[in-house]
Amino acid sequence: MIVEAQSFDAERLTEIALKSKAFWGYSNELIDGWRDDLTVTPEMFQTCTIFKFHITNSTVGFYILNPPEGNSVVLEMLFVLPEFIGKGIGKQLIQHAFKEAIKLNVVSMTLLADPHAVDFYKSQGFYKIDKKESTIPNRFLPILQKDLLV
Repeated sequence: MIVEAQSFDAERLTEIALKSKAFWGYSNELIDGWRDDLTVTPEMFQTCTIFKFHITNSTVGFYILNPPEGNSVVLEMLFVLPEFIGKGIGKQLIQHAFKEAIKLNVVSMTLLADPHAVDFYKSQGFYKIDKKESTIPNRFLPILQKDLLV
């Protein structure tokens, strides 16, 4: 079940983000270096759209949409606990995010994709529009976009 997350969920959502990122084999050093970027703060709940996926009294995934800028919105985070990856939860979350984004009167959604997630996002209609250098030298992350009103 997808429900709106609350500020008291911040610690749990951060834990999910860190575990999900680590699932792809990144070193503990890299994960620690990304901790600030993967931390969900209580302040985010004041400006962002945040929903969580709840199963039997436990949160197993979530997404965050930043406030819209112009006709677009950025999907800041979408993470699922490793033991639930490949079970359709990510797809349900992204489809829900599309509906929420449309309610914000935007026509597109963008995101900075982890290389391991590119195939998933492409399967949901995203395409590459640019790239950005990551914190790892000579490593570039794709910027993807999804047109919402087609």
